[in-house]
Formats: sequence, C-alpha cells, structure tokens
Amino acid sequence: MENPPRLSTMSDRVLCRAHVDKVDENQWVVEVFGLDPHDFTRRYEINAKSDTLAAQEGIRRFVDEMGAREDQ
Repeated sequence: MENPPRLSTMSDRVLCRAHVDKVDENQWVVEVFGLDPHDFTRRYEINAKSDTLAAQEGIRRFVDEMGAREDQ
C-alpha cells in the first residue's frame, strides 16, 4: 500500500505580499515582501498582461526562491 500524499502544513507555507508598479504597457515591477521565517524582500521585472498576473508571477518566483533556500 502506498503512502498517501503529504498534506501541506503551516511550516511548508511561504507567506508574502506583493506590490506592483507599471513601468510600460505590459512591463511591471513587482516587489514581494515575505513574512517570518521568509522575511526577505525581492524585486522582479515581469512582462504580463495585467497587474494581477504580474503579482501572481512575482509571488510564484518568490515561493520558488524561498523553497530553494530551504533545500540547501
């Protein structure tokens, strides 16, 4: 019998918020601010059709980066 997939716990989560500024038509600067224990700030330049999509991509990159930090 296989083990069931592990459910996410609070310790697995990366909590953060994003601030988005429009630079050009489809160009955005996204600053992502993490909450403890991932209390870092990252700035990403993102091409996206809307500020919502830019924020989602910035948060996705931040979460990936924080996950990579934990793997080391």
